[in-house]
Amino acid sequence: MQLTESPRTVDTVTADAVQELIDRHEIVDVLHRFALGRDLKDPDLFRSAFTHDAEFDFRPVGARIGLEFPVMHGVDMITQVVMDPEAGLDTSHTVTNCRARITGDEALLTALVEAQHLPGADHSRHLLLKNVYDVALVRDGQRWLARRITVDNLWFTGDPQVILGR
Repeated sequence: MQLTESPRTVDTVTADAVQELIDRHEIVDVLHRFALGRDLKDPDLFRSAFTHDAEFDFRPVGARIGLEFPVMHGVDMITQVVMDPEAGLDTSHTVTNCRARITGDEALLTALVEAQHLPGADHSRHLLLKNVYDVALVRDGQRWLARRITVDNLWFTGDPQVILGR
């Protein structure tokens, strides 16, 4: 006896699998928009990664490198602080080892992000960070947005003062 699935069941399974692939891509794209927006100094691309009431917590990195940072609340504050032109930083971020867990319209993403910071006027100094990003996301139509990002540090090399624009 041969078991066959009805076309509707196969179509439903296929549609669910395709939607999960789309969701996983869009979830990881949040960190890509964050990183590339910062690296290209594009505030619109950077902002597109966040909900309006997002939270960005860089305190664990600060503790590791000997600096204090406040928790940033709201996309306006996050953009103002991270994209601060007064700091004069050139950056490059690499996002890797992404792992997403999806529950309905919410998701959790963990990724490794290597972040190189250089004073724009003096590339002889640097701060290189290997960080773990924990991101809580919510679905917004077909896109996903970060509601909370907490960044911890695995290791760093260079001068922590660089990240402050000094």
